[in-house]
Amino acid sequence: MGGAVPKQFLVLGGEPLVVHSLRVLQSSPVIDQVILAVPQVDLDYCLNDLAVRFGFSKITKVVAGGKERQDSVRHALEHVPVETEIVLVHDAVRPFLTERMVAEVVEEARRVGGAIIALPMRDTVKQVGLEHRIERTVDRKPLWLAQTPQAFRRDELLAAHRKAHAENVHATDDAFLFEWGGHPVVVVEGSGENIKVTRPEDMVIGEAILASRLKEKGLQADK
Repeated sequence: MGGAVPKQFLVLGGEPLVVHSLRVLQSSPVIDQVILAVPQVDLDYCLNDLAVRFGFSKITKVVAGGKERQDSVRHALEHVPVETEIVLVHDAVRPFLTERMVAEVVEEARRVGGAIIALPMRDTVKQVGLEHRIERTVDRKPLWLAQTPQAFRRDELLAAHRKAHAENVHATDDAFLFEWGGHPVVVVEGSGENIKVTRPEDMVIGEAILASRLKEKGLQADK
C-alpha cells in the first residue's frame, strides 16, 4: 500500500496478515504442506521466526518470490513434490479464507481439474468508452469475481506456468493460465468477507470482520 512493509506482513488484529491465512491452512485436514513464496529479504524471517513462533509445522519450504505474482507462484510450484496431485494457491493478503473454502475447491479440483472461489456479480455493470461515456450495460448474470483460494492439478498448472513464462504470457490469476492451457475450471461460491487487502481502508474493514468473527467465538482481538 505504498509503505515499506510488504502487505502480507501488515498487522491485523495484532498479527501479520499472512498468519491469518496460514492458521487456516495449518488446521485444514486437506492440506499436507505449505510452501511460501516471499521477498528474498524475508526468507529467514518466515522460515525461522514466523513459522516457529506460530507453530506452523506444515510450512516445509520458503522460497524467494519473483518480480510479479505469477513468477512467485511458478517458483513455489517448482518446489512442490512430483507425487502431489492437487495444489492450492492462495494470496496472503486475503486473510479471511475458511476451511470450507479450502475443502470445497480441493474437492472440485479433484473432480474436474481446477476450481476457484468466486462471487457472483451483484452490481450493475457498465461498459465505458471515451470520455467516460457508457456504451452499454453488461449482463451480469454470467459474471463472477474471482478470488483465492484456487486449486488445480499440480502437473497441469505447472505446465501452464512454464509455457506462459516461455511465451511471455501474463495473467492476474492462476485460473487464467489453467484455462489458457485448455483445462476446465469451475467456481465455488465464496464469501463477501474474503476481501483482498490492497488499500488502507481494507485494513479497517478487515479489523471489523476479525472482531465480528472473534465475537462469535467469544474471543477478543489483541490491540
